[in-house]
Amino acid sequence: MRPRSPLAALRPACVALALLAAACAPGGDATPDRSGPSAAPTGSAPRSSAPPRPQGPPGALPRPGEVRPLRTGALPPVISSIPTKRKVVFLTIDDGWEQDPGLVRQVRDQRIPLTVFAMRDAVEAKGTPDQSGGQARYVGAGKWDYFRELRDAGSPVENHTLTHPDLRTLPYAAQRRELCGASRLIGKELGARPTLFRPPYGSYNTDTLRAAKSCGMSAVLLWTATVQPGGKIAYQVPDKQLRPGDILLLHFRPNLARDFRVLVKKIKRRGYELGNLQAYLDATLAR
Repeated sequence: MRPRSPLAALRPACVALALLAAACAPGGDATPDRSGPSAAPTGSAPRSSAPPRPQGPPGALPRPGEVRPLRTGALPPVISSIPTKRKVVFLTIDDGWEQDPGLVRQVRDQRIPLTVFAMRDAVEAKGTPDQSGGQARYVGAGKWDYFRELRDAGSPVENHTLTHPDLRTLPYAAQRRELCGASRLIGKELGARPTLFRPPYGSYNTDTLRAAKSCGMSAVLLWTATVQPGGKIAYQVPDKQLRPGDILLLHFRPNLARDFRVLVKKIKRRGYELGNLQAYLDATLAR
């Protein structure tokens, strides 16, 4: 056997020393970067620190046994309030004239439950807008795109007729054209046909209920209080207070985003939650 040369005996030690020198040299990459547990590879996007957006429907949901079911007959029931003792109220908004983007932002960012009753002529800005709250700025600004934004923010869009007539003055066939025409249009524009109907002025008769049923509506929604310019609540009860289960009616009026912000703060200061109307209706109409 040939004896190992002195040079060969030193070779492993030299390799070890070379590796150590590379690791300690400035800019060396033999040791991984441990500057932080979330260090990202070069060129990758930084991780977001924003909390995940809550999932599911916005607003308070009914608890088991909380809601007293209503008896229903052959025609859709007419509902003015939800039968609950919990301090929860429901926000609804009618027509569609003033399409203020600030409202969409509030509904989306704060996950405020809001049910919309759209009227074609208002959405498409046909006719004279409601300017009782001041000078309008956004009349028909987004047309149906605005209501797509509300839908995507979690607000169902329901039926408020095509032209806003007093339905009691119309025969059954004309009422049915108003209701079914609006439902077809909303289904075409937004991808889902309404299941709720709000009669203009709160005016209806038996023909209205028959038309609502034939057009696919499960309930006719009225209200217990209206919201006036400035976010002021106009009550329909003598004590002038919110009551559990109240349904509040707003309109797409000027200064909508400001008034809506005032209203939501007022409701919460009084210890009330904002409820998910569709979820409560499902419990109310359970058979």
